[in-house]
Amino acid sequence: MLERSAAGRTVWSIVLAGGEGERVQPFVRRWLGLPRPKQYCAFVGTRSMFQHTVDRARRLVPGDRTVVVAARHHRPEVESQLRGRPIGKLLWQPANRDTAAGVFLPLSYVWRRNPEATVVVYPSDHFIWPEPRFLDTVRRAIASVEAMPDRMLLLGVQPDRLETEYGWIMRGAALGGSPAHPVRAVSAFVEKPSAAIADAAFRLGALWNTLVLVAKVETLWLAGYACVPDMMPLFERLASAWDGRDERATVEAVYREMPAYNFSAHLLQRAPTRVAVMELTGVLWSDWGKPERIVETIRRIGKTPAFPLSCLDRPFAPHAVPETALRIPTPV
Repeated sequence: MLERSAAGRTVWSIVLAGGEGERVQPFVRRWLGLPRPKQYCAFVGTRSMFQHTVDRARRLVPGDRTVVVAARHHRPEVESQLRGRPIGKLLWQPANRDTAAGVFLPLSYVWRRNPEATVVVYPSDHFIWPEPRFLDTVRRAIASVEAMPDRMLLLGVQPDRLETEYGWIMRGAALGGSPAHPVRAVSAFVEKPSAAIADAAFRLGALWNTLVLVAKVETLWLAGYACVPDMMPLFERLASAWDGRDERATVEAVYREMPAYNFSAHLLQRAPTRVAVMELTGVLWSDWGKPERIVETIRRIGKTPAFPLSCLDRPFAPHAVPETALRIPTPV
């Protein structure tokens, strides 16, 4: 377990669980008979994607330095799935104000408690395997952020096919890191490109953006003021209310004024010189935004789905994924 980073600063985990998983909702309804965001579903095995993410985060830092943010209307599901998984703080969003608010809500809690901390931000609706290799890369990313604290460091994955629904990271000059885990500057972000642009990005060695982010709290906070300055005073106000008797009322009041900004489009893409990227190698990653991706990934790791294939809205064709996609990491 990583208690502290190389420079002696505390490391915190932030788990983002506020999404609705709308693209796979029809599939989930056919399977379970009710709507449930994909992060709370156990598509294979017995743990949901959310539970996997929380367990992963708690392997890296103690549970009391893990913060989860979720939608308030998912409270029964979240509390049920967190039983036996003690965490430091569970935050409820009263409304969806897009992903920037989803990141800065838990960040404001960490900022209040330890503004010099390093945070690791995990989306909870992505598939990652094998986990030990992933966590080793996160540890390397934390060490790199300590060495270059003015950068926000994203993990990127080498693409194995053209994909127009993922974000792509165009890599720039080398910045540091180690031979096995080099850190590169970001020259540009490409979000959900056309097929032609995705092909060009693929040929230029761009990476898929996993949105797993490692950064100093203060660096993220300053980037917020640079890119979305009208949002940040609301979180300054909220930070002073955490763990007080007016916490819930303050969250409600702040969210009535909260603008909607997308973390990728309105922050990362506006400040590429503040961002760096480290490639996540030997790890199978997918955002599981389509039922077909879920099935293909489960087959690639040799597991049996927890759902009947009849729940798919069309027959699944294994040959739909190119042979170049079938690069399965060796477990460690």
